[in-house]
Amino acid sequence: MSNGIELRDITKRYGNDARTPLAVKGVSFEVPAGTLTTILGPSGCGKTTILRMIAGLESPTSGSILMGGRDVTTLGPAERNVSMMFQSYALFPHMNVIENVSYGLRMSGVRKNEATARARDALKGVGLVGFDERLPSELSGGQQQRVALARALVLEPAVLLFDEPLSNLDARLRREMREEIRNLQRRLHLTVAYVTHDQSEALAVSDEIIVMDHGVIAQRGTPEQLYGHPESEFVAGFMGEAMVFPALAQPDGRVQMGPLMLTPGYPIAPGIVKVAVRPEAWYIGAAVGLPAILRKAAFLGNFYEYAFDTALGSVFVVSTDLAHPLAAGAETHLSLTSHGVSIVPAAL
Repeated sequence: MSNGIELRDITKRYGNDARTPLAVKGVSFEVPAGTLTTILGPSGCGKTTILRMIAGLESPTSGSILMGGRDVTTLGPAERNVSMMFQSYALFPHMNVIENVSYGLRMSGVRKNEATARARDALKGVGLVGFDERLPSELSGGQQQRVALARALVLEPAVLLFDEPLSNLDARLRREMREEIRNLQRRLHLTVAYVTHDQSEALAVSDEIIVMDHGVIAQRGTPEQLYGHPESEFVAGFMGEAMVFPALAQPDGRVQMGPLMLTPGYPIAPGIVKVAVRPEAWYIGAAVGLPAILRKAAFLGNFYEYAFDTALGSVFVVSTDLAHPLAAGAETHLSLTSHGVSIVPAAL
C-alpha cells in the first residue's frame, strides 16, 4: 500500500481526564494509494479530528497511524510528507501569489530560482497563470482556493489532506473546484483524505466515503453503495434527503408500508423495519397507490419540489415533469419506483 494511509483502532480524547468522552472511538480504515476517500458527517462527528491526526497536528490517545506501511503515529507534520489544505486557505496576506506558493519550498532549503520555477508550474497545473504578483486580497475566493491548492501540491506530498476546502465558495465555484480537485487527484495519482459535511460534494469526488456519527464509522463504501444501500436510518437520512417511514417485512419477503406493498431485491428478515425513500423515487399520478393531496409546490428551474399530505404523513417529492405541473390542492396517487428505495433496520 505504497504511500497509502492506514488507521488502526484510533481513539482521541481531549485532555487528561479519563471521564471526558472520546471524540473518536476506535476508528480503523485504509485510504489506498492513489485514491480519494472522503470522511463525511455532521458537525461534531469527529471527522476533522481524524484528519488532524493524519496530518500530525493532533496525537491519538490510542491506536496507530501508518503511511506507506511506516508507523508515523509519533511523528510531527514535517516528518510525514503530508500537505493539508484548510477551509480558510491560510494564505499569507503580505505575500504575493508566487511567494505564497513557493514558501514551503524555501523553508525546506530549495533555492529561490528553483522554488519560483516549481511554484509557477504548480500554479499552471491548477489553471492560474499571470497572477504571480497579486496579493491574496486582490483575488476572488476561487482564485485563492487555487493558490492554496498549488501551495499544497508544489511540495509533492505523499498524502494530500483537505479540510472543508470548498465551503467558502458559491455553488458554481464549488462545482468547478470539486471537478478540478478530482481531475488533479486522478492525473497525479494522489492519495487524498477529504473532509466535508456536504453530501453532494462527497458523492462527486470520492472513490470511497466514510460516514461518521458521534466518533464512530456508521458506514463506509463507494458513493453508489452509500446512496443506494444505506445500512442505517442515520446514513439514509444523511446521504441525500431520504424520508424514513415505518414498515413491516412480511414472511414472504415483501414489505408493507402503509397501503403500499414493496418487493425488495434482497432478502429481508420478517419484522418491523424502516423504508428510506429518496424524493426522486416517487411516481406521481399512479392509478392506484398512496392517496395524496398536494399542499405546497415550488419551481426550481429544472424540477419541481412538492409536499404532499398522505396517510404516511407529509411526503417530499422531486419531479422533473415540467410539462404537467401540479397546483396546490391537487389530488393524486403516489407509487414508488425501484431506484432510491432502501430497507433499513428499525432503530432500537
